[in-house]
Amino acid sequence: MLKAPFFRFLSVVLWLCCAGLVTASYAEVPRTQVASPQPLMQAKQVVPNVYYVQGASEMGSSANQNFISNAGFVVTPAGVVVVDALGSPELARRLLAEIAKVTNKPIHTVVLTHYHADHIYGLQVFKEVGARIVAHGAAREYLTSDTARLRLDISRQELWPWVDEKTRLVPADEWLITSKMLVVGGVRFDIQPVGPSHTAEDLVVYLPKQKVLFAGDLVFRNRIPFVGQADSRHWIDAMENLLQFDTRWVVPGHGPISNDPKGDMTLTRDYLIYLREVMGRAARDMEPFESAYSATDWSKFDKMPLFKSANRMNAYNTYLLMEHEAK
Repeated sequence: MLKAPFFRFLSVVLWLCCAGLVTASYAEVPRTQVASPQPLMQAKQVVPNVYYVQGASEMGSSANQNFISNAGFVVTPAGVVVVDALGSPELARRLLAEIAKVTNKPIHTVVLTHYHADHIYGLQVFKEVGARIVAHGAAREYLTSDTARLRLDISRQELWPWVDEKTRLVPADEWLITSKMLVVGGVRFDIQPVGPSHTAEDLVVYLPKQKVLFAGDLVFRNRIPFVGQADSRHWIDAMENLLQFDTRWVVPGHGPISNDPKGDMTLTRDYLIYLREVMGRAARDMEPFESAYSATDWSKFDKMPLFKSANRMNAYNTYLLMEHEAK
């Protein structure tokens, strides 16, 4: 008889594969030399002293060094505040090189919007240069979990050589539970917990003077969101709150910057609402997932990048969530 730990292991592997956090089965990948050209990374200015780099709208792979998410940085008189650390140590080093093209000031703080692999595997590089790490306290449990260990083990295979045996998980120096106003060099950063939404530990970073919002993975732009095991009901509520911010620019966790905050945040929100509506109805009617998925009209979203890779798993996870909520 198969034991429960095996089922937990298998479910995590399947979730990681379907979520695009790994790209193949959990098996030893031949470690041939990676010859692919480096994915382009270029710091783009949002407003004076505020920048971001944009990852590719792809699944993480060795070919793209796991450069599939965005990161930002803000130059202040006292040093640089970075938002998210990217998906491999090599990417973090390249981000440091981009920052050095703008300023010679040291890295002061890194704020993590959440602890998903594509946002944190570069963290050790920032720690090595003396940065202080700030994150939500809900991530502490994740750091010591089987899920985090398994994800890193698989990533060392799938993302080698960019993620390898030297890549490690790094805890924060300051764990937040409530909102925090961080002031560095006279620049104000409003750090707001918005989880459990995309993850239990979601944070957003808002610069009120500049009207720039670093939204993390609460906002995906020009691609299908990754829902995973999210609390989509709270995520929708959090999006409603973000829509109240006086925001001119939104730097999403994935995709190009938005100068239409209301439109782009509404699209992410509407996708989540639609998932809950159609999968919730199927769960209530006890309709099998496959028939419900096939019968659903996805035409509003099926032209978006990564629809084929992510939408079915998003729908399935939402179906399971709605079954649970109905109990």
